Amino acid sequence: MSRSSPHFTVETYNSAHQNLWNQFVARAKNATFLFHRDFMEYHSHRFKDASLLVFKDKKLIAILPANREDTTVYSHQGLTYGGLVLSNKTKMEDATAAFKVLLQFLEQEGATTLQLKLLPRIYNSLPADEINYLLFLAEAKQFRMDVSATIKTDSALKIQKNRMEGVKKAEKHGLWIEAEQKFNPFWNQILIPNLEKRHDAKPVHSLKEIEQLAAAFPEKIVQFNVMKETEIVAGATMFITPQVAHVQYISANEEKQQLGSLDFLFHHLITSTYREKEYFNFGISNVNHGKNINKGLQYWKECFGARSIVHEFYEVDTANHTKLDSVFV
Repeated sequence: MSRSSPHFTVETYNSAHQNLWNQFVARAKNATFLFHRDFMEYHSHRFKDASLLVFKDKKLIAILPANREDTTVYSHQGLTYGGLVLSNKTKMEDATAAFKVLLQFLEQEGATTLQLKLLPRIYNSLPADEINYLLFLAEAKQFRMDVSATIKTDSALKIQKNRMEGVKKAEKHGLWIEAEQKFNPFWNQILIPNLEKRHDAKPVHSLKEIEQLAAAFPEKIVQFNVMKETEIVAGATMFITPQVAHVQYISANEEKQQLGSLDFLFHHLITSTYREKEYFNFGISNVNHGKNINKGLQYWKECFGARSIVHEFYEVDTANHTKLDSVFV
């Protein structure tokens, strides 16, 4: 289905849009490979896709990765972040029109609310705060905020002594690091047992899912394992984007303090493997829907020189598209 506004058209995503969508993601100024359809659709059975495309004079200028539950559209519950994705050529006036027509379309389709967890700015290839301003105009409510620990690599702080002591322990014990596309040892021997024991939880991605995604994006999803002789003792799964090396999963066996395995691994990733990336991102340390922080985990990340950025969550009434009628004077 589609709805029109002068010069602008909104279309609901379907498989016929796949190539167009992926080409747009590849050149957008605020997108990562998580918005590629091959990534989004690994969990299509869990979510009712409601992604949208906005055209101006038949040219695609914006997309919204999204799913729907009842009268609420989310961008996107199955992704780490979402929001209005823009071409690097899309100017403020067109971004405003695109968001307005999106809200109109959603209202006409019976959706009363749009929730967005915005892409953090570190992932942008160009300034892309149009949606932040438009949410302000549309009187969106900020209902959650998470804190993510991030290193700006060209002005990185010195890694603290207590972390370097862990590196020395690892070197003393002869630990070594391997990068690979084999996820089974880390998932089954380290990650799953630790999550079950400590949090009664499972990884967001099953072993089969992460293997499927890594096969689709081999240069963007990489597993690093810390080995003691031939035994895995720790690991990290990295998601790599043009600006950011992001830690998706971290875990180690119970000897991590004695072996210094995680200190050893992240010293290597930060100072060697990904030293040319603009940012190294450890991810969030939040619990309780953003209202609390795991103090020990946040402290450990900050000892490597990481400092805080935020993940912003907003909710906007679709009927508030009328508040975007007279933006420009």
